[in-house]
Amino acid sequence: MELHVLRIFSAFPFTSIPKHSRILSKSHFPISLNFSDSPQFSFKVDCQKRNDVVFDDAAYEAERHRLDAEAHKAMAETSERETQDQEDPKAWKWVIRKRIWDLMEAQNIAQFPRPVHHRIPNFLGASVAANKLSELEEFKGAKCVKVNPDTPQKQVRFLTLDGGKKLLTPQPRLRTGFFSVLESSMLSPGTIKEACTSAGVAKYGRPIGLDEKIKVDLIVIGSVAVDPRTGARLGKGEGFAELEYGMLRYMGAIDDSTPVVTSVHDEQLVDDIPVNKLLIHDVPVDIICTPTQVIFTNTSIPKPQGIYWEKLSPEKLSQIRILRQLKSKIEQETGQKLPTGPSEKLPPTAQRRR
Repeated sequence: MELHVLRIFSAFPFTSIPKHSRILSKSHFPISLNFSDSPQFSFKVDCQKRNDVVFDDAAYEAERHRLDAEAHKAMAETSERETQDQEDPKAWKWVIRKRIWDLMEAQNIAQFPRPVHHRIPNFLGASVAANKLSELEEFKGAKCVKVNPDTPQKQVRFLTLDGGKKLLTPQPRLRTGFFSVLESSMLSPGTIKEACTSAGVAKYGRPIGLDEKIKVDLIVIGSVAVDPRTGARLGKGEGFAELEYGMLRYMGAIDDSTPVVTSVHDEQLVDDIPVNKLLIHDVPVDIICTPTQVIFTNTSIPKPQGIYWEKLSPEKLSQIRILRQLKSKIEQETGQKLPTGPSEKLPPTAQRRR
């Protein structure tokens, strides 16, 4: 009997696969599986016509929830520690984030997934804000739009694909990949909405690398709080929006003129983000869309010019393979070792309320 070898490279940050998750194909021949980073979710192999992996949506969601399940308490401890440390340059950010998260929960502005603490919060009217964003001339004229993978921007991802545009969206936390590209031409009828979910991106998207030649015309990012007077923005504290922006700058996919837009609830608009305390890698926004208004910030805050390696901790670097690859590539090309930032205790991901 012929031995078939199916090599699968996981697009997800999973580390092991239990024996009971190995399901043989319909033709029941022996399969040897070789993984670089093996996913911890079940899959099926159909070899009637070709070796093909059938995506298991339920298992993917179960694994995603499992990864979130132990994180909330640790995240709260991280924000508490950094808030109390007056010498920590990020302490003031946690004060504002917590105020907004608490407010959205107390006023029931928050929407699933909840609680919204330690995440880009979904909000009442997110689809309305997305529709306003789609009416922008910057969106209408864009051929390729980079959109964050968070829930409140799901409608933006749908409108991008439904409008015949190319959608560029990050793979989960960049830990095992970079970005995925989706276009309506890649999707069968009726699958656009599914393709806008985290599982859908993994299922239908085409992963790209740092050498991909791509031009991004518009960037959409989620926010916890944003100042309409200055364009200063706070994310949830993991720094992935900044890293994604920096890598796109490195690729030449964007420049200073590429508009950055965020969609938030009106209650997420603040006036107390101190611009002088922002870090060099913090990304400002040019346009804010809420359910009730569109604001052009005319921001004067400089946009990051790339990745600031001296700010990137060894712990963050160890988490994100694509960054390690980029660092190694630059060091080989230049013959010089890039700097590394100070160590940090990384905040975990958020926890869903079941």
